[in-house]
Amino acid sequence: MYHVYHIEPIVALITGILILVIPRLLSYIVAAYLIIIGILGLMH
Repeated sequence: MYHVYHIEPIVALITGILILVIPRLLSYIVAAYLIIIGILGLMH
């Protein structure tokens, strides 16, 4: 599952762009990102 590590930078980039465009979504985006990273971490 080495391809999983290539997803994080893409997600981070998209997250950063969305935060710049729609700052009020910051908390939801951060929460979703942390949940995804947490799930991926538990699957190892």
